Amino acid sequence: MITRRSFLQLAGGALLVPRSLLCRQREQSDVPPLVDQVPPMLDHILVGCSDLQRGIDFVEQRTGVRTVFGGVHPGRGTQNALLSLGTRRYLEIIAPDPQQHTDNPLAKHLKDLTEPRLVGWAAHPGDLQVLAADLAKAGIATEGPTPGYRNRPDGSVLHWKTLNLKDDANGLLPFFIEWSADTVHPSEDAPTGCQLLRFELLTPDPAALARATAKLRLTAPIAKGPPQLHAVITGPKGKLDITS
Repeated sequence: MITRRSFLQLAGGALLVPRSLLCRQREQSDVPPLVDQVPPMLDHILVGCSDLQRGIDFVEQRTGVRTVFGGVHPGRGTQNALLSLGTRRYLEIIAPDPQQHTDNPLAKHLKDLTEPRLVGWAAHPGDLQVLAADLAKAGIATEGPTPGYRNRPDGSVLHWKTLNLKDDANGLLPFFIEWSADTVHPSEDAPTGCQLLRFELLTPDPAALARATAKLRLTAPIAKGPPQLHAVITGPKGKLDITS
């Protein structure tokens, strides 16, 4: 994987490599070099499933790392399990909470899933009030910032705010999250051992989606294909390759 840090480390020496060799390397590699394969602002990806235990087993069978129960979202009808993907990045398995009865559209959608799949992603842009104001000036409609919280098994509570796009390109664009200053980011105490190799947005019209991400000040790999999210996660046992 070529990350932003490794790109900066390699860029100085790239001029010493013959151009023909660089071309051959690009042709032979499955991952395009000198390009970030993960959006720099990515905070977490959401893998939805109809049953949390099934989602936990699904991820563990493919990566070799077992997620830890994260807690419930009161009033939203969902619960989750977490896995760190490195600094300020994590995977969230999200499923219905059978102990809650709610009309939350996400909880209803999760109940209908026949297999685990990506159901969204979050980006951390910084101050959401500032972002909301900037997007409003650009004519981009949003909802929020809205406070949220989750009860952890140890009795502690995590707090955050989210900002949602009214037009998220049918789920290809993220929602934005700002964690409370007194909240430990989930990536810091979730099980480790996995790495997010690639997260990309597939669309029949890459140029249009690139314009949309540019307006949001997002950098993300975009490829042509059926509209869906695509993630590749590696662990000690193997790779989890999953789409929406």
